[in-house]
Amino acid sequence: MQRVNLSTVSEFVLVGLSDAPEVRFLLFVLFLIIYLATVAGNLTILVAISTDAHLHNPMYFFLGNLSLLDIFCPTTTVPKMLVALLLEKKVISFTGCMLQLFFLIDAVGTEIFLLAVMAYDRYVAICHPLQYMKIISMKLCAHLAIGTWLMGFFNSLLHTSLIFTLFFCDSNEVDQYYCDIPPMLALSCLPTYSRELVILTVAGVLGGSAFVVTLISYIYILFAILCMNSLESRHKAFSTCGSHLMVVCLFYGTTICTYVRPSSTYSPNQDRIVSMLYGTLTPLLNPIIYTLRNKEVKCALRRVISQARTALTR
Repeated sequence: MQRVNLSTVSEFVLVGLSDAPEVRFLLFVLFLIIYLATVAGNLTILVAISTDAHLHNPMYFFLGNLSLLDIFCPTTTVPKMLVALLLEKKVISFTGCMLQLFFLIDAVGTEIFLLAVMAYDRYVAICHPLQYMKIISMKLCAHLAIGTWLMGFFNSLLHTSLIFTLFFCDSNEVDQYYCDIPPMLALSCLPTYSRELVILTVAGVLGGSAFVVTLISYIYILFAILCMNSLESRHKAFSTCGSHLMVVCLFYGTTICTYVRPSSTYSPNQDRIVSMLYGTLTPLLNPIIYTLRNKEVKCALRRVISQARTALTR
């Protein structure tokens, strides 16, 4: 049976931003700087990983995928927000809103699965170091990476179809600076309980599975580190997985606060702050965390900068 879109809304208005001109300009400058720094930081890591032979291993292959996601995620929301702040064009078409939500959920879902894969990679590296290259082959890395992107795609496809087959009629004002699941559910004219139940169930099964893999991996890693006799070995192991653990805690904390709860608890002001954390600040902090705590990445970046300077002076 063909599903008919009953929505009478052809466009939405993003009202999650300040109307005061002076505040809008300050926010525009702030988020433009954050966005440019995010793109530049993650592009730098991608260049370092792709050009430095020392980083051609599974750990940095997954880190490269994370950097791609950290460019992709804010790019789905921040440019539209900057246009709204600068030109006061807060209107977004129904299709544009649907695509924005799809790509956002795609990026968030893919990152959840990718962080689980990265945790498993660190588990094998620390708990089975002699078998690491045999277990985590580049072929397996490619399959795992493709799998995470496909899981994110189909997860997003399901969530987007559930949201945009709702009936929007009374209001088209999205109380957020981009299209997201909680504010879209709040706009529906029809009861959303069944859809919320499906969304929470899917998020619980898929996200919960990824979280369990991450948690179990780090439990084994912790026990393995505690069993090490050498302080130097412990420090090296902690430095290897510490960056990833910081990223995991930051990302899971913000996404759980946003999505794993019923729409009745939706709070626009609180959700804007949380969404700023995982949508703009987390992608900015990820390359900083990895470069500040990782000697190999810092050395690779120095080599890239040195090569760039040499090329410019010729």
